[in-house]
Amino acid sequence: MKLSDIDVIVTAPPAPGWGGRYWILVKLTTDTGLTGWGECYASTVGPQAMTAVIRDVFARHVEGENPENVEMMFRRVYSSGFTQRPDPTVIGAFSGIEIACWDILGKDRDRPVWALMGGRMNDRVRAYTYLYPMDKHPLPAFWGDADMAAEAALDLVGKGWTALKFDPAGPYTVRGGHQPSLFDVETSAAFCTTLRRAVGPRADLLFGTHGQFTASGAIRLARAIVAADPLWFEEPVPPDDWEGLAKVARATSIPVATGERLTTKAEFALALRAGASILQPALGRAGGLWEGKKIAVLAEAAGAQIAPHLYAGPVEWAANIHLAVTCPNLLMAETIETPFHDALIKGAIRVEDGHIAAPEAPGLGIEVDEALARAHPYEGDGLHLQMQEAPISHAAPNLFEGGAPVKRA
Repeated sequence: MKLSDIDVIVTAPPAPGWGGRYWILVKLTTDTGLTGWGECYASTVGPQAMTAVIRDVFARHVEGENPENVEMMFRRVYSSGFTQRPDPTVIGAFSGIEIACWDILGKDRDRPVWALMGGRMNDRVRAYTYLYPMDKHPLPAFWGDADMAAEAALDLVGKGWTALKFDPAGPYTVRGGHQPSLFDVETSAAFCTTLRRAVGPRADLLFGTHGQFTASGAIRLARAIVAADPLWFEEPVPPDDWEGLAKVARATSIPVATGERLTTKAEFALALRAGASILQPALGRAGGLWEGKKIAVLAEAAGAQIAPHLYAGPVEWAANIHLAVTCPNLLMAETIETPFHDALIKGAIRVEDGHIAAPEAPGLGIEVDEALARAHPYEGDGLHLQMQEAPISHAAPNLFEGGAPVKRA
């Protein structure tokens, strides 16, 4: 069995766009007629350029190869152009291809992917979700209102969710790291206090930031929220500031989580050395499922846990679940439930009482609605996620409106 063809579909989820402005889906076909699906999370170049990178990686390093040989294909890509170092764009392109290889292998053997990667460790995967606005909540006011956040939290807890993420500390900017404004510190403290009062011990609070602070700024923020006992402080400093990450980890009792923007075990090893205790690989960027398994093993040896990240579409979500099923050091996995996520994989993944059952169908266990994906092409000019160029305000609250805010007329 050889990999013979590739197709790339860039699909745009309808508003409000939870999961990013677009998702890059990869479809591989073998010379035996099997197909497999993957997803690329890399977003450093526009979708047309990224599509060209994906096709180049396939033609240069993957075409004609047996899909079993993921290690050899990874080493070719990792070494491409005399690099042998983490490259988020090229490794991101390979990540989607690699996930599709596992989908093919599972279908060929009539087994779920987790069964080929060490087997079932967890019958159920604990899921967590962002606090998204309810229908009655006005935007953009919701993003800075602790009382509305508490309403959304209570609604989710009532449905069985046991872990909730929120990020009230202001936007990520090209100027990071910066000191948080006193408004952002105050808003963050209010969110944590109000949410803890609302949900009590029924849900863990996951405090999200996006690497926007200096180490000293993150430590100040940690002191302001620690009384609410968050389960984690996510990405407190820029992703290449290993010394800063270590300073934050030493200075706070809140577990430090990171990994959304890291790629390959090389960078995750540095995060562990710096004191991260929760790793959050995005499999569509980190290197795919096999590299994700290696990252999980590194974490296990260091006494750290895994919480796969998701701000993408449902193909990466499916890959995350298969990895999570195999990991003894699993903490939880991020989840996004929208009608478009659900329709694109024809309802194959379900959250019940805050958990996802181990998939039983072959491969990734999903059937992609290819016609639906093609019916929603991305026609904008933005990247999947974009950084704010303007500095934050120190004279008024700063609102972070999510990764793909709705355009205003």
